[in-house]
Amino acid sequence: MGAAPARATVNSGRHSATRHGLERALAWSRQWSAEFPFFLANHLPMVLVALNRMGASDERLEAYAHVYHEQNGLVPVPEAVGEITGDTWREFLGRREREGDYRAFFAGEVSRLGATRAATAYLPQLIPGIAASAMHAFMRMAYATLIDSDEETGVALAYWAATYLSLGASQARAPSTDDPAEVLAYMYGPETFRHIETERDLLWHFMRAIALKPEFAPVVDMLAIGPETHDRVARCSLALYASTLDFCALHALTGTHWLRMMTPRTPDSATPLRHFWQAITALVPKIGFPSLPAKDQLEAWRRMRLPDWPEIHREAITRDDEHDLSLSFSASEEFKRYGDPLYKYAAAKRLNLV
Repeated sequence: MGAAPARATVNSGRHSATRHGLERALAWSRQWSAEFPFFLANHLPMVLVALNRMGASDERLEAYAHVYHEQNGLVPVPEAVGEITGDTWREFLGRREREGDYRAFFAGEVSRLGATRAATAYLPQLIPGIAASAMHAFMRMAYATLIDSDEETGVALAYWAATYLSLGASQARAPSTDDPAEVLAYMYGPETFRHIETERDLLWHFMRAIALKPEFAPVVDMLAIGPETHDRVARCSLALYASTLDFCALHALTGTHWLRMMTPRTPDSATPLRHFWQAITALVPKIGFPSLPAKDQLEAWRRMRLPDWPEIHREAITRDDEHDLSLSFSASEEFKRYGDPLYKYAAAKRLNLV
């Protein structure tokens, strides 16, 4: 790609998608920091994978990389500050200026251990900070796992460490429900959640402010985790997004997909799920304290005349909005697992196809 990717046609049908084209685009994207001013998540690597998986041509990947770079003003990885080692890596969690140092450290660990072993070794200590960069470090690790990339795994670990954000550690309290919706509903009670002030209008600033409220502390332990919990979270997330079409709720739907993608590197599935739902629950006030739709409304959406996935993907890969692409890919993958037409509705509605 050189200094900047060449402009190319948006037409995905001219040439087929290839692994080489994806790897070339990803390699170019890694020169940029995981965030761009001010503290916004760089989605480019993950969206390149989504485009590739939905059938976009190599030319479309190059064109998208150019557009994304231009529109968002991506910035280089921060210069080195000092060496990070196995003894000191925990000392700098959440320090964005150490991203370059973390990249060097985790690249070495991936080289030493291999991608999966390195991820498995460090993720248990990073997962309680799953809110890092409004969950986008988690997203990058999920996509790195999907494509089994050494380079992307090292960057994802570095991103997670540099932007680490805990919303409160588990206190091992007894769970109060096995229904994810009841955890969300808890947020409607305390008046303090209706008066949140932040330094900037950033999602992770909002999550951090929520976590500082003492009333939020019990949330992490509320949900009983069992074999059916992930599926319940997926259904609840889908209903939440379908009824609100909200930007924050979108991350609930895509996040359940990211959890599944990351499974090969998270043998303890309960901890990621627990902290993920804690993070989604923190967003309830930001979404506007929504009510989940009644079953008959969900069924009405399911019975609508909906486009099939090839049509949805063809439309999605013409879009430059990273959330159009992320949602369309994750919804189609979750549909493969659950077969729920509501995933088609969610993607088609996002793309104005219904």
